[in-house]
Amino acid sequence: MTDSSKEFGIQRVSPGGNITEGDHIAREEPLEIRVEGKSIAVVMRTPGNDRELAAGFLLSEGVISSPGEIFEISECPGNAKNPREKGNLVEVMLMKGTNFDAAALTRHVFSSSSCGICGKATIEAVFGNFPPIKTTTGISPEQVAAYPDKLLAAQETFEKTGGLHASAIFDENGEIVVLREDVGRHNALDKVIGWSLLEDRLPLGNHTLLLSGRISFELMQKALAAGIPTVAGISAPSSLAVEFARESGQTLIGFLRGKTMNFYAGKPC
Repeated sequence: MTDSSKEFGIQRVSPGGNITEGDHIAREEPLEIRVEGKSIAVVMRTPGNDRELAAGFLLSEGVISSPGEIFEISECPGNAKNPREKGNLVEVMLMKGTNFDAAALTRHVFSSSSCGICGKATIEAVFGNFPPIKTTTGISPEQVAAYPDKLLAAQETFEKTGGLHASAIFDENGEIVVLREDVGRHNALDKVIGWSLLEDRLPLGNHTLLLSGRISFELMQKALAAGIPTVAGISAPSSLAVEFARESGQTLIGFLRGKTMNFYAGKPC
């Protein structure tokens, strides 16, 4: 298992005096994702579960739609002349006949909120790759209220560092199916989606995604790519995330804290 933290010596200053001690910091390193020998992205991530990260990224970016399109995902040893590259390269080979168009990557279009595309056009473009949710059973507020404590209890590296985002998939019985941590919100979600893809569990109907931070449009888009009907977050959603959820048929819950929460899209059952 990859160590997701690194220890540094620090000076801790407090009213009781200054002491020198060790502090665990979340690791952050670049990962280059290549498809058929072509570099398509470099993401800053916490090392670990890199195959899942690559698979989830490709699914949510519309490069693939099923695990059957993947021939092999290899974690490359990197360049021996540059130790910093070791383990920071993933190569994905697709099955023969899979149509790969690097120019069609959605991230190239929706890279920032200042890209000049209106919200409605952005949402409609996403639906071209990922159809809206047709049916949803809703979720009980009493059940979802217990999710943040379950998430925190399962976050091993966050307990050591306090510096990681987390994404977790809960089943209809309120149990965690998969949880991943990362310095990047998008990466943590790509990892759980990638795990679900490689385990051939998609689409994730009747499941709930819990996010440890702010809920952005891109996170809602990724959830839709995995067929997730309900997304809950401990923090706030963006305006486009709310618009997207209402158009996509997803339930969106924000400010999930204790027994209180806001339903921005969908209704409690």
